[in-house]
Amino acid sequence: MLRNLATSLINARNERIVTTLPKAKELRPFVERAITLSCRARNVEGENSEARVVHLRRQAASFFHAGNYRRAITTRRGQTPPPRTAGVAALTRLFDELGERFKDRPGGYTRIIRMGRRSGDGAELAIIELVDNARDKEAKTTGRKRAAKGSSKKKSAETKAESATKDKEDGAGE
Repeated sequence: MLRNLATSLINARNERIVTTLPKAKELRPFVERAITLSCRARNVEGENSEARVVHLRRQAASFFHAGNYRRAITTRRGQTPPPRTAGVAALTRLFDELGERFKDRPGGYTRIIRMGRRSGDGAELAIIELVDNARDKEAKTTGRKRAAKGSSKKKSAETKAESATKDKEDGAGE
């Protein structure tokens, strides 16, 4: 079950899934260990670095499904091979995209947001998502833009007030 949830979280387009709170709490350390392995692979240096990266990649593969079993045996000439499974796609995304994104982050790659209770059975739902995703970055930039607009309005109001005060002083001095 945890492998399925981890695969779904890594492969999700918006980098979040909705599940029950206990499942989300169990999934968090499971996924964070896999992401930590991909971050370590990004920071490997020295001799035998390729072998270390392969070792880390194989360790991370244990967190996902193995892939297409007997892929090479079932494929004959002229036949199209079966598509890659979600586990292989998750592993590829983990090491290519997420490892690069989180390479300088010391931990805390996921966030759990409580949603309330499900109407059918009353189970407490939660959203588990990866941090530093596109929505987070967009929210930060719009927040900065709003703050900049608000401060520019204040500056322009202050400038107008100062110029009005100077006009009054100039008019009174004549």
